Amino acid sequence: MPVSIAFIKELETIDPKLRRVLLSMLEELERQREESVTKKEFNELKEIVRKLGKSINELAEAQKRTEEQLASFEKKTEENFSRVWKAINELTEAQKRTEEQLASFEKKTEENFSRVWKAINELAEAQKRTEERLEGLSDTIGYSLENRAYKALPKILATYGLKVEGRLLRRYVKVGNKERQLNIYGYARRNGERLLVLGETKVRPSKKEIARFEKLCKKLEKQEGLPVFKIFVAHDFPPAIEKELSEKEILPIWSYDLE
Repeated sequence: MPVSIAFIKELETIDPKLRRVLLSMLEELERQREESVTKKEFNELKEIVRKLGKSINELAEAQKRTEEQLASFEKKTEENFSRVWKAINELTEAQKRTEEQLASFEKKTEENFSRVWKAINELAEAQKRTEERLEGLSDTIGYSLENRAYKALPKILATYGLKVEGRLLRRYVKVGNKERQLNIYGYARRNGERLLVLGETKVRPSKKEIARFEKLCKKLEKQEGLPVFKIFVAHDFPPAIEKELSEKEILPIWSYDLE
């Protein structure tokens, strides 16, 4: 059975495996035709071949469309990957810039904190020097206040019915195993009763200092076996401190009363 050139060209466009199958079929058909085939059978066979050729053409077109779609998909995929890699590279560069900025920020922050701590340490040293000067000034004022108190207190205490025996002094007293200093220490009599006179001199007393003084007075009262007359001499008594002294039965004496 003659095969047209057009048909052969169409066979060349299809898959090699399918082409081999078709050629084998054609060869078998040709062999059978040569052996015995009627005109009717031959016509039927021609129709089959025609339909087969049509199917082959349709398959070839489908194959062509598939290849075109695949080529388009490959192109789009390549373009997408190109954009993805571009974005990754841009992100990598941005990350690199961020890390550099962060390193710069960390360095500047460390330098700033170093300066801050240096300034804080310098302020702390200045504060320490100021406190040392103020402690010294406080002692100077305190000693001056004490010296004035020793002279003026006997007369002031007399207004409260107390007659001082001897002198009022600054004295170290032993309480338990410890020695404690009292700014004012002495004895007095009131209505024939002997009293232990104890006092402190402060620029401005605090509640903590008052509590510590009262605790010491109670220990000495028990140790000496005498009632204690408690006084506090200061330059300033805020209202809350005056109330605290009154509640603890401690006599406040203002510095100007020592004149």
